[in-house]
Amino acid sequence: MPRRAATLETPPAGDDIAPGRPPLTIQNGIVPKGVNVQIPLLARLLVRALVAIACFWSALAAHAQAPEVVTAFSGPAPNGLYAFASWTPRTLAELMQGNRTGETVNIVGHLFLPPGGDRLPAVVLVHGSGGIYSAELDYWPKRFNAAGIAVFTLDMFGPRGVRSTAEDQSQVPFTADVADAFAALRVLATHPRIDRQRIAIMGFSRGGTAALRASVERIIASQKLPDGLRYAAVVPTYAGGCAGVFRLVAKPGVFSKAPMLFIHGDADDYTPIGPCQDYADKIGKAGTPVEFAVIEGAHHKFDSDDPKRYYLRGATRTKADCPLEIDIDTLYAYDRTTGARLQGEAYTGMLKHCGALGATTEGSSRARDKAAQAAVDFLKKTFGN
Repeated sequence: MPRRAATLETPPAGDDIAPGRPPLTIQNGIVPKGVNVQIPLLARLLVRALVAIACFWSALAAHAQAPEVVTAFSGPAPNGLYAFASWTPRTLAELMQGNRTGETVNIVGHLFLPPGGDRLPAVVLVHGSGGIYSAELDYWPKRFNAAGIAVFTLDMFGPRGVRSTAEDQSQVPFTADVADAFAALRVLATHPRIDRQRIAIMGFSRGGTAALRASVERIIASQKLPDGLRYAAVVPTYAGGCAGVFRLVAKPGVFSKAPMLFIHGDADDYTPIGPCQDYADKIGKAGTPVEFAVIEGAHHKFDSDDPKRYYLRGATRTKADCPLEIDIDTLYAYDRTTGARLQGEAYTGMLKHCGALGATTEGSSRARDKAAQAAVDFLKKTFGN
Protein backbone atom coordinates (compact mmCIF):
# COMPACT_ATOMS: atom_id res chain seq x y z
CA MET A 1 0.00 0.00 0.00
CA PRO A 2 1.30 3.51 -0.72
CA ARG A 3 2.22 5.62 2.25
CA ARG A 4 -0.58 7.88 3.41
CA ALA A 5 0.18 11.44 2.53
CA ALA A 6 0.71 14.08 5.18
CA THR A 7 -0.06 17.63 4.16
CA LEU A 8 1.06 21.08 5.07
CA GLU A 9 -2.24 22.51 6.22
CA THR A 10 -1.58 22.14 9.97
CA PRO A 11 1.48 23.87 11.49
CA PRO A 12 3.80 21.59 13.44
CA ALA A 13 4.56 21.95 17.11
CA GLY A 14 7.79 22.19 19.04
CA ASP A 15 11.23 22.28 17.49
CA ASP A 16 9.94 21.96 13.92
CA ILE A 17 9.11 25.67 14.07
CA ALA A 18 12.68 26.76 14.71
CA PRO A 19 15.11 23.84 14.66
CA GLY A 20 17.89 24.21 17.20
CA ARG A 21 16.33 27.17 18.97
CA PRO A 22 13.60 26.93 21.65
CA PRO A 23 10.66 29.19 20.89
CA LEU A 24 10.06 32.31 22.97
CA THR A 25 6.79 31.88 24.84
CA ILE A 26 4.94 34.81 26.42
CA GLN A 27 1.89 33.72 28.36
CA ASN A 28 -0.78 36.08 29.71
CA GLY A 29 1.42 39.06 28.91
CA ILE A 30 4.24 37.86 31.22
CA VAL A 31 7.77 37.77 29.83
CA PRO A 32 9.86 34.85 31.19
CA LYS A 33 12.61 35.79 33.64
CA GLY A 34 15.98 36.42 32.10
CA VAL A 35 14.51 37.35 28.72
CA ASN A 36 15.19 40.89 27.56
CA VAL A 37 12.34 41.84 25.22
CA GLN A 38 12.23 45.37 23.90
CA ILE A 39 8.97 47.31 23.68
CA PRO A 40 8.82 47.32 19.84
CA LEU A 41 8.87 43.52 19.86
CA LEU A 42 6.10 43.41 22.46
CA ALA A 43 4.06 45.84 20.38
CA ARG A 44 4.46 43.71 17.29
CA LEU A 45 3.49 40.59 19.25
CA LEU A 46 0.44 42.37 20.64
CA VAL A 47 -0.71 43.53 17.21
CA ARG A 48 -0.29 40.03 15.76
CA ALA A 49 -2.18 38.56 18.71
CA LEU A 50 -5.07 41.01 18.29
CA VAL A 51 -5.30 40.29 14.57
CA ALA A 52 -5.27 36.54 15.21
CA ILE A 53 -7.95 36.88 17.90
CA ALA A 54 -10.15 38.98 15.61
CA CYS A 55 -9.87 36.43 12.78
CA PHE A 56 -10.56 33.59 15.20
CA TRP A 57 -13.71 35.17 16.64
CA SER A 58 -14.93 36.14 13.18
CA ALA A 59 -14.59 32.56 11.96
CA LEU A 60 -16.06 31.19 15.19
CA ALA A 61 -19.09 33.45 14.92
CA ALA A 62 -19.70 32.27 11.38
CA HIS A 63 -19.47 28.62 12.41
CA ALA A 64 -21.71 29.20 15.45
CA GLN A 65 -24.73 29.86 13.23
CA ALA A 66 -27.07 26.96 12.66
CA PRO A 67 -26.99 26.33 8.90
CA GLU A 68 -30.26 26.48 7.00
CA VAL A 69 -30.83 23.27 5.05
CA VAL A 70 -31.64 23.94 1.40
CA THR A 71 -32.19 21.91 -1.75
CA ALA A 72 -32.49 25.12 -3.75
CA PHE A 73 -32.64 28.83 -3.00
CA SER A 74 -36.32 29.69 -3.45
CA GLY A 75 -35.82 33.38 -2.73
CA PRO A 76 -33.12 36.04 -2.32
CA ALA A 77 -31.33 34.24 0.53
CA PRO A 78 -29.00 36.55 2.47
CA ASN A 79 -25.41 35.98 3.59
CA GLY A 80 -25.10 33.08 5.98
CA LEU A 81 -24.63 29.36 6.44
CA TYR A 82 -26.44 26.86 4.26
CA ALA A 83 -26.37 23.06 4.33
CA PHE A 84 -27.01 21.02 1.19
CA ALA A 85 -26.86 17.36 0.25
CA SER A 86 -23.75 15.70 -1.17
CA TRP A 87 -22.26 12.22 -0.89
CA THR A 88 -18.95 10.46 -0.33
CA PRO A 89 -17.71 8.44 -3.32
CA ARG A 90 -14.51 6.55 -2.52
CA THR A 91 -13.04 6.19 -6.00
CA LEU A 92 -13.04 8.02 -9.29
CA ALA A 93 -14.98 5.17 -10.87
CA GLU A 94 -17.61 5.36 -8.11
CA LEU A 95 -17.89 9.14 -8.57
CA MET A 96 -18.64 8.68 -12.27
CA GLN A 97 -21.10 5.82 -11.66
CA GLY A 98 -23.21 8.01 -9.38
CA ASN A 99 -24.64 7.60 -5.89
CA ARG A 100 -26.10 4.10 -6.05
CA THR A 101 -26.49 3.70 -2.28
CA GLY A 102 -28.56 6.84 -1.79
CA GLU A 103 -26.51 7.77 1.28
CA THR A 104 -25.94 11.51 1.63
CA VAL A 105 -24.19 14.02 3.86
CA ASN A 106 -25.09 17.67 4.28
CA ILE A 107 -22.15 19.86 3.33
CA VAL A 108 -22.01 23.44 4.65
CA GLY A 109 -21.44 26.51 2.52
CA HIS A 110 -20.76 30.06 3.73
CA LEU A 111 -22.46 32.52 1.37
CA PHE A 112 -20.98 35.99 0.94
CA LEU A 113 -22.89 38.40 -1.31
CA PRO A 114 -21.92 41.99 -2.11
CA PRO A 115 -24.54 44.64 -1.28
CA GLY A 116 -27.22 45.40 -3.86
CA GLY A 117 -29.69 43.48 -5.96
CA ASP A 118 -27.85 42.90 -9.24
CA ARG A 119 -27.21 39.43 -10.65
CA LEU A 120 -23.65 38.44 -9.90
CA PRO A 121 -20.90 36.07 -10.93
CA ALA A 122 -19.68 33.81 -8.12
CA VAL A 123 -16.75 31.67 -7.07
CA VAL A 124 -16.87 28.49 -4.99
CA LEU A 125 -13.87 28.15 -2.65
CA VAL A 126 -12.62 24.62 -1.92
CA HIS A 127 -10.29 24.19 1.06
CA GLY A 128 -7.27 21.94 1.45
CA SER A 129 -6.30 19.19 3.87
CA GLY A 130 -6.42 21.40 6.94
CA GLY A 131 -10.09 22.16 6.42
CA ILE A 132 -11.73 25.55 6.24
CA TYR A 133 -9.52 28.38 7.52
CA SER A 134 -9.80 32.08 8.35
CA ALA A 135 -8.63 33.50 5.00
CA GLU A 136 -11.47 31.67 3.25
CA LEU A 137 -13.99 33.25 5.63
CA ASP A 138 -12.56 36.75 5.65
CA TYR A 139 -9.80 37.73 3.24
CA TRP A 140 -10.97 36.02 0.06
CA PRO A 141 -14.69 36.91 0.42
CA LYS A 142 -13.79 40.56 1.02
CA ARG A 143 -11.51 40.71 -2.02
CA PHE A 144 -14.01 39.06 -4.34
CA ASN A 145 -17.05 40.91 -2.97
CA ALA A 146 -15.24 44.22 -3.50
CA ALA A 147 -14.94 43.22 -7.17
CA GLY A 148 -18.65 42.39 -7.42
CA ILE A 149 -18.19 38.62 -7.18
CA ALA A 150 -20.16 36.47 -4.73
CA VAL A 151 -18.37 33.76 -2.72
CA PHE A 152 -19.53 30.34 -1.54
CA THR A 153 -16.91 28.87 0.83
CA LEU A 154 -17.32 25.17 1.45
CA ASP A 155 -16.74 23.26 4.69
CA MET A 156 -16.46 19.67 3.53
CA PHE A 157 -14.74 18.15 6.57
CA GLY A 158 -16.73 19.46 9.53
CA PRO A 159 -20.04 17.88 8.46
CA ARG A 160 -18.21 14.55 8.11
CA GLY A 161 -16.84 14.80 11.65
CA VAL A 162 -13.29 15.48 10.44
CA ARG A 163 -11.19 18.48 11.42
CA SER A 164 -8.21 17.79 9.21
CA THR A 165 -6.92 15.05 6.95
CA ALA A 166 -3.32 16.14 7.44
CA GLU A 167 -2.39 12.95 9.24
CA ASP A 168 -4.70 10.59 7.34
CA GLN A 169 -6.01 11.48 3.89
CA SER A 170 -8.24 8.41 3.83
CA GLN A 171 -10.61 10.05 6.34
CA VAL A 172 -12.24 11.90 3.44
CA PRO A 173 -11.66 10.54 -0.07
CA PHE A 174 -10.40 13.03 -2.64
CA THR A 175 -13.33 12.12 -4.87
CA ALA A 176 -15.71 13.32 -2.15
CA ASP A 177 -14.27 16.83 -2.64
CA VAL A 178 -15.29 16.66 -6.30
CA ALA A 179 -18.80 15.46 -5.44
CA ASP A 180 -19.11 18.35 -2.97
CA ALA A 181 -17.94 20.86 -5.57
CA PHE A 182 -20.66 19.75 -7.99
CA ALA A 183 -23.30 19.70 -5.24
CA ALA A 184 -22.33 23.29 -4.38
CA LEU A 185 -22.59 24.33 -8.02
CA ARG A 186 -26.03 22.76 -8.32
CA VAL A 187 -27.48 24.59 -5.31
CA LEU A 188 -25.68 27.92 -5.83
CA ALA A 189 -26.99 28.16 -9.39
CA THR A 190 -30.56 28.39 -8.01
CA HIS A 191 -29.89 31.61 -6.08
CA PRO A 192 -31.79 34.47 -7.76
CA ARG A 193 -28.81 36.84 -7.46
CA ILE A 194 -26.30 34.40 -8.96
CA ASP A 195 -25.74 34.19 -12.70
CA ARG A 196 -25.59 30.41 -13.23
CA GLN A 197 -23.51 30.89 -16.39
CA ARG A 198 -20.77 32.70 -14.44
CA ILE A 199 -19.79 30.46 -11.53
CA ALA A 200 -16.09 29.67 -11.03
CA ILE A 201 -14.28 27.23 -8.76
CA MET A 202 -11.09 28.09 -6.86
CA GLY A 203 -9.34 25.27 -5.02
CA PHE A 204 -6.41 25.48 -2.63
CA SER A 205 -3.83 22.64 -2.39
CA ARG A 206 -5.95 19.47 -2.10
CA GLY A 207 -8.87 21.65 -3.18
CA GLY A 208 -6.93 22.46 -6.35
CA THR A 209 -7.10 18.78 -7.25
CA ALA A 210 -10.90 18.96 -6.92
CA ALA A 211 -11.02 22.11 -9.05
CA LEU A 212 -9.02 20.44 -11.82
CA ARG A 213 -11.22 17.34 -11.75
CA ALA A 214 -14.36 19.48 -11.83
CA SER A 215 -13.21 20.65 -15.27
CA VAL A 216 -12.88 17.15 -16.75
CA GLU A 217 -15.51 16.48 -19.42
CA ARG A 218 -16.11 12.83 -18.55
CA ILE A 219 -16.59 13.68 -14.87
CA ILE A 220 -18.86 16.64 -15.68
CA ALA A 221 -21.06 14.47 -17.92
CA SER A 222 -21.35 11.81 -15.20
CA GLN A 223 -22.86 14.31 -12.75
CA LYS A 224 -26.00 14.86 -14.87
CA LEU A 225 -26.24 18.54 -13.99
CA PRO A 226 -29.38 20.36 -15.19
CA ASP A 227 -29.49 22.39 -18.41
CA GLY A 228 -25.81 22.07 -19.24
CA LEU A 229 -24.70 23.57 -15.92
CA ARG A 230 -20.92 23.53 -15.37
CA TYR A 231 -18.15 25.65 -13.89
CA ALA A 232 -17.33 28.59 -16.15
CA ALA A 233 -13.78 29.16 -14.88
CA VAL A 234 -11.22 27.22 -12.84
CA VAL A 235 -8.54 28.63 -10.50
CA PRO A 236 -6.21 25.93 -9.08
CA THR A 237 -4.16 27.64 -6.37
CA TYR A 238 -0.90 26.03 -5.16
CA ALA A 239 -2.72 22.99 -6.42
CA GLY A 240 -2.20 19.34 -5.84
CA GLY A 241 -3.01 17.06 -8.74
CA CYS A 242 -0.22 18.20 -11.06
CA ALA A 243 1.90 15.10 -10.45
CA GLY A 244 1.41 11.51 -9.39
CA VAL A 245 -1.84 9.55 -9.21
CA PHE A 246 -4.07 12.63 -9.51
CA ARG A 247 -2.57 13.84 -12.78
CA LEU A 248 -4.59 12.96 -15.89
CA VAL A 249 -3.31 12.44 -19.41
CA ALA A 250 -3.99 15.84 -20.98
CA LYS A 251 -5.27 15.07 -24.46
CA PRO A 252 -7.91 16.87 -26.54
CA GLY A 253 -11.38 16.51 -25.07
CA VAL A 254 -10.30 15.57 -21.55
CA PHE A 255 -10.69 19.05 -20.05
CA SER A 256 -13.52 21.48 -20.70
CA LYS A 257 -13.11 24.79 -22.52
CA ALA A 258 -13.62 26.74 -19.29
CA PRO A 259 -10.63 29.09 -18.89
CA MET A 260 -8.09 28.16 -16.20
CA LEU A 261 -5.77 30.29 -14.10
CA PHE A 262 -3.09 28.45 -12.15
CA ILE A 263 -1.72 30.47 -9.21
CA HIS A 264 1.47 29.09 -7.71
CA GLY A 265 4.44 30.19 -5.63
CA ASP A 266 7.86 29.50 -7.08
CA ALA A 267 9.23 28.59 -3.62
CA ASP A 268 6.59 25.89 -3.04
CA ASP A 269 8.38 22.67 -2.12
CA TYR A 270 5.25 20.66 -1.24
CA THR A 271 3.46 20.96 -4.57
CA PRO A 272 6.38 22.21 -6.68
CA ILE A 273 5.62 24.72 -9.40
CA GLY A 274 7.38 22.79 -12.19
CA PRO A 275 4.84 19.97 -12.60
CA CYS A 276 1.95 22.46 -12.54
CA GLN A 277 3.60 24.61 -15.22
CA ASP A 278 4.10 21.50 -17.35
CA TYR A 279 0.54 20.30 -16.71
CA ALA A 280 -0.90 23.74 -17.52
CA ASP A 281 1.09 23.81 -20.75
CA LYS A 282 -0.23 20.39 -21.81
CA ILE A 283 -3.82 21.25 -20.86
CA GLY A 284 -3.52 24.43 -22.90
CA LYS A 285 -2.14 22.63 -25.93
CA ALA A 286 -5.05 20.18 -25.69
CA GLY A 287 -7.52 23.03 -26.21
CA THR A 288 -8.31 24.70 -22.87
CA PRO A 289 -7.47 28.42 -22.44
CA VAL A 290 -4.85 28.45 -19.66
CA GLU A 291 -3.00 31.21 -17.85
CA PHE A 292 -0.35 30.88 -15.16
CA ALA A 293 0.43 33.41 -12.41
CA VAL A 294 3.80 32.87 -10.72
CA ILE A 295 3.99 34.35 -7.22
CA GLU A 296 7.68 35.03 -6.64
CA GLY A 297 9.11 33.80 -3.35
CA ALA A 298 5.81 32.32 -2.19
CA HIS A 299 5.65 29.03 -0.31
CA HIS A 300 2.78 26.57 0.05
CA LYS A 301 -0.32 28.04 1.71
CA PHE A 302 0.92 31.59 1.17
CA ASP A 303 -2.60 32.94 1.80
CA SER A 304 -2.47 31.92 5.48
CA ASP A 305 -2.78 34.68 8.08
CA ASP A 306 0.25 33.19 9.83
CA PRO A 307 3.50 34.74 8.49
CA LYS A 308 5.74 32.16 10.16
CA ARG A 309 7.61 29.60 8.09
CA TYR A 310 7.00 26.01 9.14
CA TYR A 311 8.99 22.99 8.06
CA LEU A 312 7.23 19.65 8.32
CA ARG A 313 9.86 16.93 8.32
CA GLY A 314 7.30 14.13 8.02
CA ALA A 315 5.18 15.63 5.25
CA THR A 316 4.85 13.19 2.37
CA ARG A 317 4.96 14.80 -1.06
CA THR A 318 5.25 13.80 -4.69
CA LYS A 319 8.58 14.41 -6.40
CA ALA A 320 8.56 16.97 -9.17
CA ASP A 321 9.91 14.43 -11.68
CA CYS A 322 7.23 11.79 -11.01
CA PRO A 323 6.11 10.52 -14.45
CA LEU A 324 2.91 8.84 -13.27
CA GLU A 325 -0.43 9.86 -14.83
CA ILE A 326 -3.90 8.37 -15.29
CA ASP A 327 -5.93 8.01 -18.49
CA ILE A 328 -9.46 9.19 -17.65
CA ASP A 329 -10.98 7.03 -20.39
CA THR A 330 -9.59 3.73 -19.12
CA LEU A 331 -8.46 4.66 -15.58
CA TYR A 332 -5.15 2.95 -16.38
CA ALA A 333 -1.88 4.32 -14.96
CA TYR A 334 1.00 5.16 -17.29
CA ASP A 335 4.60 6.29 -17.22
CA ARG A 336 4.38 9.36 -19.45
CA THR A 337 8.12 9.29 -20.22
CA THR A 338 7.98 5.80 -21.75
CA GLY A 339 4.28 5.33 -22.48
CA ALA A 340 4.31 2.04 -20.57
CA ARG A 341 1.20 1.00 -18.68
CA LEU A 342 1.85 0.55 -14.96
CA GLN A 343 0.20 -2.25 -13.00
CA GLY A 344 1.07 -4.65 -10.21
CA GLU A 345 4.63 -4.30 -8.93
CA ALA A 346 5.47 -1.72 -11.60
CA TYR A 347 2.70 0.53 -10.27
CA THR A 348 3.57 0.13 -6.59
CA GLY A 349 7.23 0.61 -7.45
CA MET A 350 6.43 3.87 -9.20
CA LEU A 351 4.48 5.08 -6.17
CA LYS A 352 7.51 4.42 -3.97
CA HIS A 353 9.82 6.13 -6.46
CA CYS A 354 7.61 9.23 -6.57
CA GLY A 355 7.38 9.71 -2.80
CA ALA A 356 9.50 12.12 -0.74
CA LEU A 357 9.44 13.67 2.74
CA GLY A 358 9.66 17.21 4.08
CA ALA A 359 8.04 20.48 2.97
CA THR A 360 7.45 24.10 3.97
CA THR A 361 4.49 26.43 4.54
CA GLU A 362 4.55 30.19 5.01
CA GLY A 363 1.88 32.87 4.91
CA SER A 364 2.68 36.12 3.13
CA SER A 365 0.41 39.15 2.84
CA ARG A 366 2.40 40.36 -0.18
CA ALA A 367 2.02 37.04 -1.99
CA ARG A 368 -1.63 36.77 -1.03
CA ASP A 369 -2.44 40.25 -2.33
CA LYS A 370 -0.67 39.52 -5.61
CA ALA A 371 -2.55 36.24 -5.98
CA ALA A 372 -5.88 37.89 -5.17
CA GLN A 373 -5.32 40.59 -7.77
CA ALA A 374 -4.48 37.97 -10.38
CA ALA A 375 -7.62 35.97 -9.52
CA VAL A 376 -9.91 39.02 -9.56
CA ASP A 377 -8.50 40.28 -12.87
CA PHE A 378 -8.85 36.82 -14.42
CA LEU A 379 -12.46 36.35 -13.32
CA LYS A 380 -13.51 39.85 -14.34
CA LYS A 381 -11.99 39.30 -17.78
CA THR A 382 -13.55 35.84 -18.09
CA PHE A 383 -16.98 36.97 -16.90
CA GLY A 384 -16.91 40.27 -18.77
CA ASN A 385 -17.54 42.51 -15.79
